[in-house]
Amino acid sequence: MEELVGLREGSSGNPMTLRELWSPCPRIRRGIRDGLGWLKQKLFREGEDWHLLMTLGVLMALISYAMNFAIGRVVRAHKWLYREIGDSHLLRYLSWTVYPVALVSFSSGFSQSITPFSGGSGLPELKTILSGVILEDYLDIKNFGAKVVGLTCTLACGSTIFLGKVGPFVHLSVMISAYLSRVRTKAVKESENRRKQKEMLVAGAAVGVATVFAAPFSGVLFSIEVLASRYSVWDYWRCFFAATCGAFMFRLLAVFNSEQETITSLFKTSFRVDVPFDLPEIFFFVVLGAICGILSCAYLFCQRTFLIFIRTNCFTSKLLATSKPLYASLVALILASITYPPGVGRFLASRLSMKEHLDSLFDNNSWALITRNSTPPWPAEPDSQNLWFEWYHPRFTIFGTLAFFLVMKFWMIILATTIPMPAGYFMPKFIYGAAIGRLLGEALSVAFPKGIIAGGVTYPIIPGGYALAGAAAFSGAATHTISTAILAFELTGQIVHALPVLMAVLTANAIAQSCQPSFYEGTIIAKKLPFLPRIQGRKLSSHGVIVEHFMNCAIIMLAKDMTLEDVAKVVTSTNVAEYPLMESTESQMLVGIVQRAQLVQALQAEPSSWPPERQCLQDILADGCPVEPVTLQLSPETSLHQAHNLFELMNLRSLFVISRGRAVGFVSWVELKKAISNLTNPPAPK
Repeated sequence: MEELVGLREGSSGNPMTLRELWSPCPRIRRGIRDGLGWLKQKLFREGEDWHLLMTLGVLMALISYAMNFAIGRVVRAHKWLYREIGDSHLLRYLSWTVYPVALVSFSSGFSQSITPFSGGSGLPELKTILSGVILEDYLDIKNFGAKVVGLTCTLACGSTIFLGKVGPFVHLSVMISAYLSRVRTKAVKESENRRKQKEMLVAGAAVGVATVFAAPFSGVLFSIEVLASRYSVWDYWRCFFAATCGAFMFRLLAVFNSEQETITSLFKTSFRVDVPFDLPEIFFFVVLGAICGILSCAYLFCQRTFLIFIRTNCFTSKLLATSKPLYASLVALILASITYPPGVGRFLASRLSMKEHLDSLFDNNSWALITRNSTPPWPAEPDSQNLWFEWYHPRFTIFGTLAFFLVMKFWMIILATTIPMPAGYFMPKFIYGAAIGRLLGEALSVAFPKGIIAGGVTYPIIPGGYALAGAAAFSGAATHTISTAILAFELTGQIVHALPVLMAVLTANAIAQSCQPSFYEGTIIAKKLPFLPRIQGRKLSSHGVIVEHFMNCAIIMLAKDMTLEDVAKVVTSTNVAEYPLMESTESQMLVGIVQRAQLVQALQAEPSSWPPERQCLQDILADGCPVEPVTLQLSPETSLHQAHNLFELMNLRSLFVISRGRAVGFVSWVELKKAISNLTNPPAPK
């Protein structure tokens, strides 16, 4: 106990301790302490977390820019090594292949050794978490370092592995948002609030996309379409605020580092503004959307099938279980060998980075018309002013190289998605779609070399516009999103092709959504993650399906008048999480729910010797074992659509079916999934 030495001068009676007497500047220290307490009270009061959203956006922008800076240095070092190593094909081949193999091997080994949750995209797991499933330790901050290091090594491989950044960076952003949410909970000393946690997670997903592309609008919309089955309007402004802070800071850092003169889009284009397309071209944009939709269905089917094969095959599953870096190295060696520039890589524009791929494909000049009367040389190094030279070969022509690129990248991208390391899979699909659009645009420019004549005025065809529409259409069809059209506009800074791009995206989505699950839902299926699928059946007959048709009637119930011996038998012979409680065995009127864990704890606290037929469940309940009220329930006449909407809206896992006060069954995700599956694939009649 501190010794009191007197009162402060001019005080109203507050005593002063010896420490306060001899400490320097006691009044200033007390003022600072009071000021910090006031600031804490203002910042962490209920409903005020804008500062956390701003912190999230700025922090993720700094991390994104730092990663890009480090990746640029590593890629530059690789190019320097390949250029300076000499003319020996063996040495050049080794410098081209060993570099990415070493990076991929380290990325896979390091990230998996720290935590098994750092591999892959992370978006399928986030989709299940936001649907109400708890994945232990998946959002733990200890995974952050492993994911950052692994993703940096993956992206430093360049276009040899051809993987992106979006998915893992969304995972990183959500991890930071979960950590900030826990910090706020501890600061205000309140109990965990799942609603507030979900608000921060949704905002984190939007920030992840926005700080990769500097695109706040598409970042918010993409996160809604991909991750949220139900979206709260309350989260809308929060997501936009955090995403805008992140995107602004990300582009501001480029200005500070003298990379840009002002804040501009990532991929500059020079499309004609006055008349970017003629009205008859709308038909070809719709055709492009149909082509992208069909090809995306083939891609989604092949990718999901191959991923399931890799996980179930004896050899590959054993290799992935025991030696993930070895499997990653073998796949990286195959991909790097194919992209070797003097070899097959000559026809894949493999010397270009992924950003340069898009810059070249968005070129508004027709390469086929330019090369009709001239043969541009293949430069020793890619020409930044004429990146399209990398796509030209005198024997293959532009059409040959683009077609060969599409055929090869189709299976190479699928193979790359099986590597167990942090990697994003959106950007490869975006570039692949741009190549599809470019091929169609070049074909139209040759078919109509002077443009499509309408009303006596000729407007030359812009192949880059078709590349932009193809990129948005294919990536949108593969992910079942429309926001890729908005992303295309934000990336290029031009909206002149808004109508044709939207029509292409809608057409591609109409085909893909009717035939295949999205890329992320397919990954959920392959990984067997818990997830409630959407009801695909649009027939009127699906509205006639009611809960009584698919509920599970094998329900285990407890009654208040059951003996403790009978209760113990029920508890030991089952492993359900909760039991419906009846008023009595005779009436079977539902009065509440008893959690199994709390019931087991209450039974273990009872004396070991029970007087026969004297003690019953009512005694334990009276001693303090809690009984939860049945706040939500289903009726046997509830439709499948209503039950599905309720499960999605409330993030439920199971509900009891009540008829006239009695529990007649229950419905869980298992029953809902089976009912939805029977709609799309009806069982054969017996």
